[in-house]
Amino acid sequence: MLTASRAHLASAQSWCETCEVQVGLGGTYHFWGTTGGVVIPVTVNWDDSRYELGFFRVTTQQVLYDGHSPSGRLMADPYWGMSLSRRWRLYEWGRVKLFFGFGFAAKTESDQLSSTRLDFAEQLGVRFRLLGDRVVGELTMRHWSNGGIRLPNHGQDFATLTFRLNTGRVGVDKAETIAVGSLRSPALIANTVVDGAEEVP
Repeated sequence: MLTASRAHLASAQSWCETCEVQVGLGGTYHFWGTTGGVVIPVTVNWDDSRYELGFFRVTTQQVLYDGHSPSGRLMADPYWGMSLSRRWRLYEWGRVKLFFGFGFAAKTESDQLSSTRLDFAEQLGVRFRLLGDRVVGELTMRHWSNGGIRLPNHGQDFATLTFRLNTGRVGVDKAETIAVGSLRSPALIANTVVDGAEEVP
């Protein structure tokens, strides 16, 4: 029983010590022109940010203004979306990293931007650290589309700026990890005393 508990704890510790949650704000665009959509992103990445699971809420309508529609053309209504991506580091300079990601995205609505609800997801971003590594941020350009499998397929373009504050409340920094085997070390047991009686962890 104790061995199984230790194995479970070790597995959870190994996976969760690299997890980080980021929140922020974003906006939609199309061909470098704004479409007015406001995005609220919540992302979880792990394994040195190699993998990302993102949840996104587009809170407003997306309206495109161009030469064909000077008065505006409705491209999409508000919706919920999520994505799962594998990310690769392209370049690193000091506390700044450039990365590219590819995966899949799903959303609750089909629209002029994509007639399908399951799309490919691409991202290109910059990861940076501020204030002595206490603040970790990412500025990411994202593109969702079905690759032309079904039209219309203009593609959903949006940018997000997210931050993680290293308060220790989310994830576990490597410096804070405790080996499972040390939980029964003599020193730890000797120091664990409650009301004058020894309590074994």
